Amino acid sequence: MTWPTRLPLIAILRGIRPDEALDHVQALVDAGFDAIEIPLNSPEWRTSIGAVARKFGDRALIGGGTVLREADADALANVGGRLVVTPNTRPSLIAHAVKRGLHVAAGFATASEGFDALDAGAQALKLFPATTYGPGHVKALRAVLPPVPLFAVGGVTPANLRDYLRAGCIGAGLGSDLYAPGQLPARTAEMAGAFVNAYREATP
Repeated sequence: MTWPTRLPLIAILRGIRPDEALDHVQALVDAGFDAIEIPLNSPEWRTSIGAVARKFGDRALIGGGTVLREADADALANVGGRLVVTPNTRPSLIAHAVKRGLHVAAGFATASEGFDALDAGAQALKLFPATTYGPGHVKALRAVLPPVPLFAVGGVTPANLRDYLRAGCIGAGLGSDLYAPGQLPARTAEMAGAFVNAYREATP
């Protein structure tokens, strides 16, 4: 399995409002990001994801995170989202989302959860929360998992991104160190640039 975007960094815009979404996603796309996640516990997420998908869907993989139910995956698909990111391993949800034609990055922590997610059809795995387990856990998991795209999510910064990549992740999901509710698009652009530079320096 391969990851469908050029840059394997997922921007997580948790808490973003519809009136802010387009400006921040523009800043991310300009910096080189081509995978955008708006968690479903954000205000009016359907409006935000729909607007972002319409404007940037031809340039980036747009979708939602914290997807917990089949109905949420359906709603996400109906507004133009193509990416489903879960915080946990729920095979029935994963299978349903894949059947809808969505690309699923499934949250997991253990080898058993990872294999359950893959058996259900997940195209990528998301170690969450990565900061709790660390790069050593990634390395151990990589020894038994197939060569599926593996992302570290939770506590990843420009300073430690290299450690997760060296341990076996292809990339990371970037949350509060990239975007915090209420920050200006200029700050998002600054942090996006820092993450892109860190990734490029770690993968020459």
